[in-house]
Amino acid sequence: MGFPILSTVLLVPLAAALLLCFLPREARDMIRQTAALAMLLAFGLTLYAYISYDTALGGMQFTEEIPWITDLGVSYALGVDGISLPMLLLTDVIGLASVFSSWRIEHRTKEFFVLLLVLISGVTGTFIARDLFIFLLCYEVVVIPIYIMVLIWGSTKRVAKEYAGMKLTIFLLMGSAFMLVGVVALYLTAYPAGERTFDIAALVRASQMGSFSAEFQIFAFLLLLLGFGSLLSMFPFHSWSPDGYAGAPTAVSMIHAGVLKKIGGYGLIRLGLVVLPLGAKFWAPLIAGLAMINVLYAAYIALVQKDLKYIIGYSSVSHMGYVLLGFAALNVVSVTGAVANMVAHGIMASLFFSQIGYIYERTHLRSIPELAGLAHHLPRLTVGFMLAGLASVGLPGLIEFVPEFTIFVGTLDVYPVFAVLAIAGIVFTALYILRMLAKVLFGPRSERFVGFPDERGVDLVPLILLGVFLVGFGIFPELLMGVIRSGVTPLEPLLKGLAAVPTMLGGGF
Repeated sequence: MGFPILSTVLLVPLAAALLLCFLPREARDMIRQTAALAMLLAFGLTLYAYISYDTALGGMQFTEEIPWITDLGVSYALGVDGISLPMLLLTDVIGLASVFSSWRIEHRTKEFFVLLLVLISGVTGTFIARDLFIFLLCYEVVVIPIYIMVLIWGSTKRVAKEYAGMKLTIFLLMGSAFMLVGVVALYLTAYPAGERTFDIAALVRASQMGSFSAEFQIFAFLLLLLGFGSLLSMFPFHSWSPDGYAGAPTAVSMIHAGVLKKIGGYGLIRLGLVVLPLGAKFWAPLIAGLAMINVLYAAYIALVQKDLKYIIGYSSVSHMGYVLLGFAALNVVSVTGAVANMVAHGIMASLFFSQIGYIYERTHLRSIPELAGLAHHLPRLTVGFMLAGLASVGLPGLIEFVPEFTIFVGTLDVYPVFAVLAIAGIVFTALYILRMLAKVLFGPRSERFVGFPDERGVDLVPLILLGVFLVGFGIFPELLMGVIRSGVTPLEPLLKGLAAVPTMLGGGF
């Protein structure tokens, strides 16, 4: 076995968090620098893995496996393929950006960065785990830091941070409860006692050997849909998302919108689709219908919002509708688009929240009527806002265009009406995003913002880092789509075999 890249990426933030516990509270600069160095190392190794990944070979690479709890069939098993590797890159890009977005935190700095690093490490583990026990362990690690960070460093601008934190946590725990029941059902059903395992590849083989009946798959997939759907802010489990973002500090909003929410979509593909394909096909029309509610309802609500975080919060719910629609179409093109859209939205949403966080830090304002003409005073921030906003509406040359177009192409033959409605949803997106940009950035010059400093130094790191990926993957989409395609293409025989399988509406596609 070579150098354990994935273990290093997973454990370096944890090691840094442990080191921070022994540093004095007064050493704020050293605390920030330690957190930044840890994330720079993790990001560098992830970028190396991304560049080195052999798309022609495909499959799991950079694998590691150590038996852990042998009586339960649990192993410390890590690996990445064309689906999980872009998610890992997304995690470390946003994780590094979130550290620099939090650079000016003065209140309980040590505790903040300890919790932030633990949060990033937990999210990392969910994407690289090849064992469901490790997946669940990492996911549960994520929930507690989020609640504490919202409670201590959150905002009470529109909603009480206590309410936002509790609502967010309850929805996440509710989702994990459904998820846990579904996972335990898989564990007990796949193999007889003495042979049971949490290994995802082994569960896939059990599914292929017919260990899961159609009835069981339908039931178990519904449990996973409720669990992962809650995390993905699928209607009607979406209401925690805008409130949670509004009450959360900037770093938590960036990670939650950018990465954590994507665990839901990743889990539906990695576990729901591959292990329970008959269940995925059965519930596909329901998922497509709920996806359209996500797209149109959330976009409509975003139109009437005044708070910047609520606008991006509802926009996030709307964009997750496109991910769900791509998944529901159940073909290689649509699923590829769904995975790519998760990456694209993550970069875009994180850039939005980082810029909103900077505005709020300097002005303590987030309401559109109170903000106007910022472009006159803050040109660098304006660039960040414009990049994120134009990416959100799917402007060609930016990261969102190709993934959304791919979803529409993959969905049009399967759900033509829904595909047309989804395309119409872009019009709503353009309305609320362009209106926000016009009023906040290009309104009349306001003297109240004279003298407010523009982004510089460490403040520019999130803009530059996220902007490079937002533009880079937009101009060179194959850098992203090629890797994802290598992970989704092996599913083609499975997806084609589902064509004749009945759905909840009967018949096949």
